[in-house]
Amino acid sequence: MKSQEIARRWLDYFERQGHTRVPSASLVSSDPSLLFTVAGMVPFIPYLTAREVPPYSRATSIQKCIRTADIEEVGKTARHGTFFQMCGNFSFGDYFKQNAIRMAWDLLTSSVEDGGFGLAADRLWVTVYQDDDEALAIWRDEVGFPAGRIQKMGKKDNYWNTGQPGPGGPCSEIFYDRGQEYGRDGGPEADEDRYIEIWNLVFMQYRLSAVRSKDDFDIAGELPKKNIDTGLGLERLAMVLQGVENMYETDQVRPVLDKAAELSGREYTSAESDDDPHHQDDVRMRVVADHIRSALMLITDGVTPSNEGRGYVLRRLIRRAVRAMRLLGVEKACLPELLPVSRDAMKGVYPEVERDFERISRIAYAEEKAFLRTIASGTARLEEAVRESKSAGRNLSGQDAFSLHDTYGFPIDLTLEMAEEAGVKVDAEGFRALMLEQRQRAQADARGKKAGHADMTVFNELLTTGETVFTGYDELTSEAVVRGIISNGASIPAARQGEEIELILDRTPFYAEAGGQAADVGLITGNGFTVEVTDVQRPIKGLNVHRALVREGEITQGAPVTAAVDRQRRHAGEQAHSGTHIVHAALHQVLGPDALQRGSFNKAGYLRFDFSWGEGISMAARSEIEEVSNLAIRSNHTVETKVMGLDEAKALGATALFGEAYGDRVRVVEIDGEWSRELCGGTHVDSTSLIGTLTLLGDQSVGSGNRRVEALVGMDAFRHAAAERALVTELSEMLKVPSPQLPERLGATLNRLKAAEKELERLRKEQLSNAAASLVATAQDLAGVRLIIHDAGTVGSADDLRNLALDLRGRLGSGAAAVAVAGVSKDRPVVLVVTNEDARAAGVKAGALVRTAAGILGGGGGGKDDMAQGGGSDPAKVQSALESIRAAVAAR
Repeated sequence: MKSQEIARRWLDYFERQGHTRVPSASLVSSDPSLLFTVAGMVPFIPYLTAREVPPYSRATSIQKCIRTADIEEVGKTARHGTFFQMCGNFSFGDYFKQNAIRMAWDLLTSSVEDGGFGLAADRLWVTVYQDDDEALAIWRDEVGFPAGRIQKMGKKDNYWNTGQPGPGGPCSEIFYDRGQEYGRDGGPEADEDRYIEIWNLVFMQYRLSAVRSKDDFDIAGELPKKNIDTGLGLERLAMVLQGVENMYETDQVRPVLDKAAELSGREYTSAESDDDPHHQDDVRMRVVADHIRSALMLITDGVTPSNEGRGYVLRRLIRRAVRAMRLLGVEKACLPELLPVSRDAMKGVYPEVERDFERISRIAYAEEKAFLRTIASGTARLEEAVRESKSAGRNLSGQDAFSLHDTYGFPIDLTLEMAEEAGVKVDAEGFRALMLEQRQRAQADARGKKAGHADMTVFNELLTTGETVFTGYDELTSEAVVRGIISNGASIPAARQGEEIELILDRTPFYAEAGGQAADVGLITGNGFTVEVTDVQRPIKGLNVHRALVREGEITQGAPVTAAVDRQRRHAGEQAHSGTHIVHAALHQVLGPDALQRGSFNKAGYLRFDFSWGEGISMAARSEIEEVSNLAIRSNHTVETKVMGLDEAKALGATALFGEAYGDRVRVVEIDGEWSRELCGGTHVDSTSLIGTLTLLGDQSVGSGNRRVEALVGMDAFRHAAAERALVTELSEMLKVPSPQLPERLGATLNRLKAAEKELERLRKEQLSNAAASLVATAQDLAGVRLIIHDAGTVGSADDLRNLALDLRGRLGSGAAAVAVAGVSKDRPVVLVVTNEDARAAGVKAGALVRTAAGILGGGGGGKDDMAQGGGSDPAKVQSALESIRAAVAAR
């Protein structure tokens, strides 16, 4: 049974059972705590956690998902894949365990002719939570499932929670027995390679508190409404129904695998054992098949390669696929061969991959091309690092490996392999420590962002009294009533001077941060108190939360207040937000429709705008974008806001942001009609002339295929222009030329400076060369070896010392001779030793002498017996280091 047919049967079955068919959400999660949609239930989290009221009581979906936490396991087992499709059915306070179990059993075991999947009942096993006697009884007594194939599991395996206080509950999982050839008897608790999980039924019935870990928490009580959240892995069921060894061999993935085998000339054998000689190649082909499909789907949903966040995950997937193909012997660009195959395999379920393939392929092929350049440049840097490590007699450092990975995108496995080929070991532990440090910084940053799935109980309780009415589109001052005061996550009756609180009003003119627009600030005042609002967030839909500091008096729940937005800040923010729309439209006009928005941020007087574009913007194009923007501002276009249905807005051509979640009713902001028409919930000026002026600060890369422009508007733009004018005036006065002649005068001055630096360098080298003749006379005979020791002082580089040492060695002529010179370059001491053949025969080795001297300098070094170089950190010990060389030669 094909994957497309599996999906059709799933949706048809649950529609017949009264479920609303819900389209798959984007892989780009709208949840701020997640990079991607990682599970089928993610789009339904607001309903399952009671943050929002669901528009239906039953739902079903086939949800696209991405998980990369175990990316290193891809290809090694039958279960691990980065992209997968989760078939789900959900109940929000409707049916519970009995119906969930009955429907799962019915769909799995009903005949194909009757619309089911036709699985043999005797091949199925079930697990239940160890204390869930209710689920066990339903399976055993109502379904008639054999008790001998029902296994009880603990919290670690069969209890679901979010990892934070909130809803949770036991699970029941359904497994398929693949047969004795896949492992030992004994059910899922004995062998999960033989018994493969295909469906998980989550019974969300309890409210959890004090969640210390996945299996250590307190149950505070039962939920007022119990929910059902189930997930069946489409790829795993396809694997069973298609009779293949693993998910990589199913109909949506296998074509890419076969193409990889064809391109590489290798045979695919389904090997899963390390002992199989084909295993390594088979794993690489499975990695290619998985990663190519994942990249296709991510780019389809608007992700582009970059060095952070979602873009970094995409970049890693593409580069791992290219790397795997190189290890299979394919060094040319391979995505133009592989990506169309994946498109053809997926387009039956996701027609957008074919419809948008021109854009998708352009992004993917550009990333592969960039990576092939990376391999070339990274290889040169790696070879340099290997040479330095060998000459210093040390391993390749973890810092070097990390820099190759972080700066060049050079894979660590490639570093390990190439270093091993060169006979150098890599400090892999040091590399992993730096990677861990980087991840921890990223995790700390993520924790500092919005709450995600934090305990929303207090906010949900406040929401039951009504949503916050936002009045800020029409007024900046509103009369309101304090509905709630929160401190440290708990509701309090009052707050006094100096306390930091979260404040909820029944109505507010304060805009909550959203859509790239910073939150309003201002004051909330009442009888005897003043509260300063510093931020406004919307932790759950319908509730605006003011983060504030009590400046004077005491504020109490139920108090009448006057909420007043800072008018000047709001206006400056509106100038920036409308300016953002204008810049977007100007980019389309100048660069074309491919300059698609990837993100934005605007606050009082400032905006930044990220968009898809593969190269730097020329000065001429930047000037044109700025001119088009200011012409639109000067034209005094009316900024119109309309509320309409989402489908109507799309039909009008309104621009929407990839990955953004929109409701059925949306706000559309228009500037000069269709010239700029965007879905936007932010606040704007009434006409473009109110922006004043707009100054582009420049553009920069924010990852492969993405650019960022920054701009100032209004008075901030004016002040920037005034500062630039003052700088030009000052330079004109200093150089005594009119401002139009500044570029020419500055160019001439820089050329003279470069010429002077070259002349200084020539004189320094000439001085060293002239010194060589007199230095020959300073040679000392130490037990039959003539030795010259010289401190050259400050030098341009180690090359100066090398040239001097080689010159001196040549001047010393025949007979055993050695030269040791030292100097300071860029505030760090450098020592260099050269020897001739007779000196080496007498036991004087350059590498050993340099290691002795470098140790005194507080560093290290090494090299060959005829020439070696070292360095350190303490320039004051140069003389001591040279004396140690003299002593070593004399004492040999």
